[in-house]
Amino acid sequence: QMELEALRSIYEGDLCFRELSPVSFQYRIGESGDPKAFLIEVSWPETYPQTAPVISMDAFFNNTISSAIKQSILEKLMVEVEANLGTAMTYTLFEYAKDNKEVFMENQPVNTVTSVSNSIAIGTPDVPASKKKEKKEQLSKTQKRKLADKTDNKGELPRGWNWVDVIK
Repeated sequence: QMELEALRSIYEGDLCFRELSPVSFQYRIGESGDPKAFLIEVSWPETYPQTAPVISMDAFFNNTISSAIKQSILEKLMVEVEANLGTAMTYTLFEYAKDNKEVFMENQPVNTVTSVSNSIAIGTPDVPASKKKEKKEQLSKTQKRKLADKTDNKGELPRGWNWVDVIK
């Protein structure tokens, strides 16, 4: 099988590539540790490449990816398969997935840990402001409101609003 030899030579030393059997291959798209990395498995039926290879994303590696995204990736890959029927296409499919990794995974939420910490940060934006009361530009909402109440509707402060009361 010429394609098998070609794949072995192309991906020699490529840690993303795994030959599961002479007719079954895995390729990891993305660096290990990349939350948007995923793994594609391509298997050749006897009549390949006249018939489509079997593309799977059932690897345990993909268990954090939503099934909707897996489905959409497989659909996009199948379009590529249709375009290449009759030709050796495993390399083409792996490279296509590599080139389109960001598009494939654009709707995949990146692991929940980061989103949790983000929401905590959103909940406490006033903390630095209250620590730095001496900096006048960082006013709390109530302080801003009080200032707004003092101004007339043009946003101009009435004359003398900040004069020191000398009389007392």
